[in-house]
Amino acid sequence: MNLEELKPIIKSITAKNNFTFHERLMQICELLESNVLYYNWVGFYFKNGNKNELKLGPYVGEPTDHIIIPFGKGICGQVAVSNENFVVPDVSAQDNYIACSITVKAEIVIPIFINGKNIGQIDIDSNTPDPFTEADEQFLEFVCLEVAAMLS
Repeated sequence: MNLEELKPIIKSITAKNNFTFHERLMQICELLESNVLYYNWVGFYFKNGNKNELKLGPYVGEPTDHIIIPFGKGICGQVAVSNENFVVPDVSAQDNYIACSITVKAEIVIPIFINGKNIGQIDIDSNTPDPFTEADEQFLEFVCLEVAAMLS
C-alpha cells in the first residue's frame, strides 16, 4: 500500500471517537509499521507536562529503554527544541544520536503542533539505509495534523 492510500485509513482511525486517544495512536502505529516496509519502529513521544523532556507514548517495534528523552538529546530531543522535521539518512553519521537498536540505519521525526506549540512528535526508525523521501515527510506531516486534530 502506498502512502497516499493510507491517508483515508488514518482519517478513519482518528475519527473513531469510541476509542481512546492512546488506542487510536496505537492503531496508527500498527497501520504504518505493517504497511510501509521500511518503517521498522513507529512511535509517538509527547512533552512530559511542564518538564523539558519527552515521554514515550504508544509505539510498535522493538522495546526501547528510552521512555524519557531530555530536550536537546538525540533526534527526538533535538526536534523538541528546533520545532522542525528531522530526517536522518544515516544514524551512524549523527553525533547526537541515541541508539535504540543496532539494526536501525535511518530515522525520521516530525513534530506535532497545536496552536503553533510543539506538543509531541512521531518517530520512525528504519533498518534500511536512507529510505525516507519527501513523500514520507509530507505523509507524516499529514499524520501529525490528524493527531493534533484529535486533541484540539
